[in-house]
Amino acid sequence: MAVTGVVFALFVLVHMIGNLKVFTGAEHFNEYAHWLRTVLQPFLPYEGLLWILRIALMVALVAHVWSAALIWRRGRASRGRHRRPGMWVKNFTARTMVVTGIVLLGFVVFHVLDLTTGTAGVAVDTFQPATPSTAHAYENLVSSLQRPWVALAYMVSMLALFLHLAHGLWTVVSDVGFTGVRLRTVAWWVAGVVALAVMLGNILIPIAVLMGVVA
Repeated sequence: MAVTGVVFALFVLVHMIGNLKVFTGAEHFNEYAHWLRTVLQPFLPYEGLLWILRIALMVALVAHVWSAALIWRRGRASRGRHRRPGMWVKNFTARTMVVTGIVLLGFVVFHVLDLTTGTAGVAVDTFQPATPSTAHAYENLVSSLQRPWVALAYMVSMLALFLHLAHGLWTVVSDVGFTGVRLRTVAWWVAGVVALAVMLGNILIPIAVLMGVVA
């Protein structure tokens, strides 16, 4: 759980930084999207690196979900009949990890169908797939987020990501065996700052599209 969680944390952080290139305009953002598909050519084929990352993330996702199910089942089995009262608010992020995880899983599926595969009924009718010579990531992203319900779902998902990421990164310290008070305090702050940065960075994009700043 800890290892795959760190993998996803690094991914969403880098992904957010890349997404912020949308503020540099269509030309630069599309160049960035095209570069991701052609990086390391001809050593790798077209989209070679992307497929390596996709496979790695899929393996991590399966391991993460399996670990989550195992931990949840063990927790239910060991909880017993008597619960300690007054812990819901204190451990809100911990107790909502399953809920936020399900929300994020649903968002990932929608996000892929919307902006990667351009699946009919999910993506906009004007979706343009990438080709070996061009990318239309900017136009696809803006057109998708111009739908208010998609923008709202995106922002709600980013709030779920903040809660999930903040708690997950903080617990990594304990999961790998570090229990010092000072280290746990530092980890708490780092987890919160990283999760907040990822959430705010991603939420800026649908807000900018709805306000017409990015169009």
